[in-house]
Amino acid sequence: MKGLFVLSAAMTTLGFATAAGDITGPGWGGACTQGPIEACHKPFTAGTGINVIPADTDNPATPIKAMVGAGNVTVDVAPVDYAGALRLCDKGLLEPIDAATLPPAPDGTRAIDDFLPRAVTDCLVSTDVCSTVCACDTTRYRGNPPATVADFFDLEKFPGKRGIRKGAKGTLEVALLADGVAPADVHALLSTPGGLDRAFARLDTIKAETLRREAGAQPPQLLVDGEVVMTVAWNGRIFDAAVAEGKPFSIVRDGQVCEMEGFVIPKGAPNRDAAMEFIRFATGTGPLAHAAEWISYGPPRKSSAPLVGLYQDGKTEMAPNLPASPGNMTNALASGCGFWVDRDTELNEGFNAWLAAN
Repeated sequence: MKGLFVLSAAMTTLGFATAAGDITGPGWGGACTQGPIEACHKPFTAGTGINVIPADTDNPATPIKAMVGAGNVTVDVAPVDYAGALRLCDKGLLEPIDAATLPPAPDGTRAIDDFLPRAVTDCLVSTDVCSTVCACDTTRYRGNPPATVADFFDLEKFPGKRGIRKGAKGTLEVALLADGVAPADVHALLSTPGGLDRAFARLDTIKAETLRREAGAQPPQLLVDGEVVMTVAWNGRIFDAAVAEGKPFSIVRDGQVCEMEGFVIPKGAPNRDAAMEFIRFATGTGPLAHAAEWISYGPPRKSSAPLVGLYQDGKTEMAPNLPASPGNMTNALASGCGFWVDRDTELNEGFNAWLAAN
């Protein structure tokens, strides 16, 4: 009831659209799309008459760059990872967003003060805090499941295939955390040739036993199919498979890599005003709290956190399952989005060279 009240208040504050029309936007797919549909799309449409039409893709930033470059933009609003949003914004590929137009917290606190630090940028309004984690099929390790990020690299104690992301981001960080590097030192070390060598050396220890995935929905499916026994994945995907689908999966919180993602508007979006109206609604206190009840990504607004209730099964408390919950932050690493804006291309080239090497 508390969430519904805040949703209603948000719609009242927002007001009704002056002209109804559909807005389109890619999503990440799976539970990452279903949560926003239930928490944001449906109530927004009910209050404004504007339909929000998702079109899932593995990385919404990719079509945005191509569309704007070709002068043929068909997307109005899209969820993009933080580093990707910074890159697109720096290249002039996104519409600016005025933080002063975002709805305040219920107690009147300005949005910019209610959001976590750096959650709102010139072109992005964050929607959630997610994390890259290690996860396993508990049936493979009965009575002795992995408990640390180092266990992911221990093939002797925990034998079996591993799933890793086919990309540097997240993968190199996890490798250094597993090698005993303190979270505060990871990105500085990755900026040095010696640090990169150390990360790749750690990855070498499991290279022969890895499957590389590209799509975010692949890791839980690889576990289901038995192709891997442990995998690096987004925490929400594993939570959804374990709680909603009853799969015997568990998350290793040690060494999780946390980051934010949020909404952007591509430069030249055909329905820019309606897209901005949607963002103002969807990033209000109530909708952000409600979204966290559909998938275990935490809200980036301080006023939203106390409103997060139970999962859709009516019994699972969501707060302990959110990445930034205090109990989950031991040995956690912030993704270092500025670092990846500067180094993403270079490090991916090095990562691809590592993949290609015998």
